[in-house]
Amino acid sequence: MNIGALKTLIFSRKLTSEQFFMLSILLVNGGNYIYNLLLGRILGPAEFSDAAILITFLLVLSFVGMTFQIVAAKYAVLYENEKLQAFLKFITKYATYFGIGFAVLIVIFNKQLQNVFHTETSSMFWIFAIGLPLYFLMSVNRGLYQGKNSLKMLAYTYKTEMASRLIITVAAILLFPLFPSSIIIAIGIVISFVFGLFPFQKTIVKAIKTTHVKLPESKSIMIFFGLTAFYELTQIIINNSDIILVKHYFDNEQAGLYASLALIGRVVYFVAWMFVMLLLPKVIQLKKDGENTLPILMKYVGYIFILSTVIVIFTWLFPEFVVRLMFGSQYLSISFLLWKYALATSIFAIANIFSYYFLSIDRYIPVIVSAILGSTQIVLIVFFHETLEQVVLMQICAMVALLFFQLCYFFYYHFQTTRRN
Repeated sequence: MNIGALKTLIFSRKLTSEQFFMLSILLVNGGNYIYNLLLGRILGPAEFSDAAILITFLLVLSFVGMTFQIVAAKYAVLYENEKLQAFLKFITKYATYFGIGFAVLIVIFNKQLQNVFHTETSSMFWIFAIGLPLYFLMSVNRGLYQGKNSLKMLAYTYKTEMASRLIITVAAILLFPLFPSSIIIAIGIVISFVFGLFPFQKTIVKAIKTTHVKLPESKSIMIFFGLTAFYELTQIIINNSDIILVKHYFDNEQAGLYASLALIGRVVYFVAWMFVMLLLPKVIQLKKDGENTLPILMKYVGYIFILSTVIVIFTWLFPEFVVRLMFGSQYLSISFLLWKYALATSIFAIANIFSYYFLSIDRYIPVIVSAILGSTQIVLIVFFHETLEQVVLMQICAMVALLFFQLCYFFYYHFQTTRRN
């Protein structure tokens, strides 16, 4: 077969919706990385530390939004027709309340946030707060797409959000160099939420306007919501406490260097999150149909393990090359920590997929215990933060303990299940 025929064969083969989604999310993650890298290069370590706080706030928001997305995805699988309409009205109402509530809190405490994080301005916080109700509504919209397995539309909402934030923010910083960069970044984030709402599902609008059916399972939904929110809160702590604490304990130069380290090292987690998005509805559907959920879990754990191993080895062998390529030579002093941070993130990514698996099959004890174990990293960092290396080592210790528990419970659960069967 000649090369031309081979190309024709490859490109004539249609991508499945799952393959399209995976490629799209890789593109989105790549775009988000370019966004962070450009900001790091344009602003420099000290000014980038302020930008990193807003980016961290955005990550925090994404985890809170994931609570609504996961709940919406689960019940979009389980419910149909009028029951689904009633659920959508229920979840949209609470998403709006949460968005407004969080926005009000940030606006009230914007000066205190400036003092805690040593930022140049407090305005960036209240500007960021304006977009919160939009983000939670966007999360419900995405959850419905996820639950209904409309992966192409789901991917589209991520691409519009990423592309608009990247283009608008970078263009504005370059065009208005004298304007405070933190305010430009905050405005860019809010505008990207508007773009991320599209395509918005008419089903949600219809449910809000016309549905009068009461939801009999509202109590069980709230229990699942509460447990998911609790776990997502711990995800926020595990993923972002290190950057926030470093910003608090170290000077702006060190905090900016650490922020660049975290953004590079977290590539494993962001790719692993893509597999979580695919895993959740599939496990819920398999459980609903009474089928074995283990093979799909093992498939995605295998993917993440291989990916993590490759990234950790590469960052161990070529740390300076990676840092210079992504952020530039002014960040090279942090390169020796890159493989260690990537290792901590890799362990967490593997442990995390087990947590979401147990959440999907309504096994809540391991979720609660693993959340508590994962949160011990904040305690360790508070007591041990003499150097940035010590901060990273504390995270590795916490993540090893978390993965060890997840594996112990996993083998115990499947041993018990096998005995019963």
